[in-house]
Amino acid sequence: MKSRKSTIPFVLLSLIVLLALFYPGIPNEGSHDFDSADIAWMLTSTALVLIMTPGLAFFYGGMVKKKNVISTMLQSFICMAVVAVIWVVFGFSLVFGESVGGVIGNPTTYFMFDGVIGGPNWPGAPTIPFVLFAMYQLKFAIIAPALITGAFAERIRFTSYVLFLCLFFVFIYAPLAHATWHPDGLLAGMGVLDFAGGTVVHMSAGVTALASALYLKQGYANGGHDPARISYVILGTGFLWFGWFGFNAGSAFGATELAATAVATTSTASGAAALAWIFFDAARGKKPTAMGVCIGVVVGLVAITPAAGFVTVPHSLIIGVVASIISRLVVEWRTHSRVDDTLDVFPSHGVGGMVGMLLTGVFATKTINGVVTTDGLFFGETGLFFAHVIGLIGAVIFTLVMAFVILKITDLITKLRVSPEEEEIGLDISQHGEKL
Repeated sequence: MKSRKSTIPFVLLSLIVLLALFYPGIPNEGSHDFDSADIAWMLTSTALVLIMTPGLAFFYGGMVKKKNVISTMLQSFICMAVVAVIWVVFGFSLVFGESVGGVIGNPTTYFMFDGVIGGPNWPGAPTIPFVLFAMYQLKFAIIAPALITGAFAERIRFTSYVLFLCLFFVFIYAPLAHATWHPDGLLAGMGVLDFAGGTVVHMSAGVTALASALYLKQGYANGGHDPARISYVILGTGFLWFGWFGFNAGSAFGATELAATAVATTSTASGAAALAWIFFDAARGKKPTAMGVCIGVVVGLVAITPAAGFVTVPHSLIIGVVASIISRLVVEWRTHSRVDDTLDVFPSHGVGGMVGMLLTGVFATKTINGVVTTDGLFFGETGLFFAHVIGLIGAVIFTLVMAFVILKITDLITKLRVSPEEEEIGLDISQHGEKL
C-alpha cells in the first residue's frame, strides 16, 4: 500500500534546528544550593517515569488484535519523540512560564529552553537543578497523550494521530497542568490539590479518550476484541507499576519522608484495587482473570496519584478499593453501550482520576503534608472537598469541549479514520508496512 509524500513535518523539524542556532540556551551563571541525595532521587524518578510509556505500549499492545500490535505500541513510543521536541521549543513555557490569567504560561518565558540550564530553582523543588525539574515534568507530558491511544486503537491514521497529540498537548494538557501546578494557576488558587497528576494527566487523557471514542464512533469490525498477547499486558503492567513509584514518590521532589509516604500509599492502593477488581467479579460469579488483575492495578495507581502525598496509608486502601469497583461498573456499562472506547481508557483513567480527585478532597490531611491548608471532608472540614468538586466539574467540561474541537480540527486537516479496507487488513500493514 503506497504512502503519499508529506514534506511539511520535515520542514518544521528543519526550522526548529535552525532556531537552535539562534537560541543556543547558554547556561546562566550563578550559585545554587542543591542537595545531592535529592538530585540522585529525582534523576532516578525521571527515568522511572519515562519507562512507564514503553510499559503502556506493551499494556495496550497486548490488548489489541495481532494485526494492530505494532501500530498501537508505536502510538505510545512516538510521544517520547514528539513531546520532547515541543517541550524544549515552547511546551515547558506553556506549563511553567509566566502565568497568563492563571490558565496558560507565556510561551516565550523559556523559549528554546532559554534560562533553564542554570536557572533559578523552582519554588516547589528548591534542592534540585531547574533543568532536572523541567526534564522530570517532561515525562508526565509524554505519557498523557499516550494514554488516550487506547480509546481509538485499531482505527486511527498514524499521521493524523501525531497532529492530534500535538494539539492535545497545546490546548488541553498545558492549560490544565499550568492551572493546577503553577503557583499562579487558576485551580491552584482555588486550593485544588494534585500531588502527581490525577487531574493533569489521567483526567485530561481519560475525558479526551471519551470524546475521541464518541467522535470516531464504532470500529467497522466492532463486536469484541481478541487480545493478541495477554503476556504483553502483564509485562506492561509490571513496567507501569515499577515506574509509577517515580511518578508518585518523585513528586515529593526530594529523598524525603514524604517520598517514602507516597511509595507506601501507591503500593497499598494499587494492591487493594487489584484485589477489589477480581473479588468483585468473583462475587458476581466471574472468573479471576489476568486482564482483571492488571486493569485493577492500573486503576488503583491512577486513583492514588492525586492523593499519594496527602493521605494516610490506611486511607489509600479505601481509595484503591472504591475506585476499582466504580471503574469496574463503568467498564460494564461501556461494554453494553455503543461507546467504542477500545481499551476502556475512560473507565480506567478518566473515572479513576475523578474518584481519586474527589477522595483527595475527602482524606487529605495537613499531618501528612504541610501544603494542605484545609483538611479533607473526613476530618470535618468542607472547603477542600468543595474546591475539588468545582475543580473537577470545570476540568471535565473544559477537556470535553476542547477535545471535540481539536478532533474536528485534526479531521479537517487530515482524515482521522482509516478506511474500512485499511482497518480490515490491520494498521500494522496499512499504516507502517510492518507486521509481527
